[in-house]
Amino acid sequence: MKKTVLLFITMFLLSGISIAQSRAYSVKGGLTVGTQKWEGSDRDPLFSYHGAASIESVPEDNSFSLFAQLGYHVKGSAWRNTFFTNQSGSISISSQKFKYQNVSLILGFKRNFLEKANSNLYYIFGVRGDYTVGTNLDEYKQINEFNNAPIYPFDEAVRKWNYGATVGAGMEIPLSDYVGGIIEISLHPDFSDQYRQPAYSVTVLQNGANVTRSSGEQKIRNLTLEISVGFRFLHKIEYID
Repeated sequence: MKKTVLLFITMFLLSGISIAQSRAYSVKGGLTVGTQKWEGSDRDPLFSYHGAASIESVPEDNSFSLFAQLGYHVKGSAWRNTFFTNQSGSISISSQKFKYQNVSLILGFKRNFLEKANSNLYYIFGVRGDYTVGTNLDEYKQINEFNNAPIYPFDEAVRKWNYGATVGAGMEIPLSDYVGGIIEISLHPDFSDQYRQPAYSVTVLQNGANVTRSSGEQKIRNLTLEISVGFRFLHKIEYID
């Protein structure tokens, strides 16, 4: 059902970006700061990367346009612990990273709100659908098996399809009549859970005694901040009477 709705919205939006009108193509990429909401515990940001390409309509007044964007985004979180190992002050740092490689489709609108001779400021809003193509959770599989309990997230509880919203603002810098530079910052909250692990209770043998380990339902949701740079290419349609 979700895929059908997303396909319908995509076709509706792309019908507004007609090949008979001017349009623009953009490519961009940059830094992703990923955070996640975990039930009952906090995690540190994950610093990763993203890349995306988009197409947008370009009306004559160049004020309001529709766009569709497809991109690759590494989302997730990290867990960093710092340990003071001796009295001399040496420090040992351990870090675990939880990465979710997502392909994202964003459909939305863009609004120019300040145009100058050497720059153009804009903001964007869109709805987003994500599909998870891979993770790095296999790195923690042996630890989970050794403890006979899911201490760390595992792939079987990852939800492949997710959805959310995108808001952002940016600047376009003309480099020529048909090419411009892009600097953009955007926020991407998820409305669905990237990971959902059911509650569990297991009994394990520890130091010669049976110990019960249990946990409630675990849900993980993404929130990412992206800083992007890129290029915008204008394809202008002109009619001659």
